[in-house]
Amino acid sequence: MSQTLPLRFHHHAWITDDQEANRRFYEDVLGLPLVATWTEREVLSGTERAYSHTLYGLADGSALAFFQFADPEDQEEFRTDSSPTPVRHIAFKVEAEAQEALRERVTAAGHAETNAHVIDHGFCVSLYITDPNGLLLEFAVDHPDVEKIDAERRTTAHADLARWLAGDHTSNNHWR
Repeated sequence: MSQTLPLRFHHHAWITDDQEANRRFYEDVLGLPLVATWTEREVLSGTERAYSHTLYGLADGSALAFFQFADPEDQEEFRTDSSPTPVRHIAFKVEAEAQEALRERVTAAGHAETNAHVIDHGFCVSLYITDPNGLLLEFAVDHPDVEKIDAERRTTAHADLARWLAGDHTSNNHWR
């Protein structure tokens, strides 16, 4: 059976309480260009609602999208109430120079609330930044041997999962 995979990430949508503060962070600090703003009226959940939908572009044509509703009651209804956790995040592949530039811009902008920090995962080194909406962003630089690492993980992915599900929780990350 032939399987057709998605072509690329199209967009990830989130809600924001302040489109302008969000724009300043994503465009002015992180450098992601505002590529579209849609201002719309649409029936959502049986009620006509007015909202703005902004998109910030990535190099491959994908985007991060943010919604803000005109009516505060609509805004509250559609707000996601997810607890902050380091395992719920969006990860972007970047080169080392871009990662360092991001870290420098966040530091220079004085955004202490971003909690910017770096973790070496062995197979990649990641810069983590929290955006003004509480969304955790990861900017990952691949290990120089990423092709070898990816090939190994693809070869053992099913066996590794079966081993873990069977109760063997030992690490298979020997790059760390």
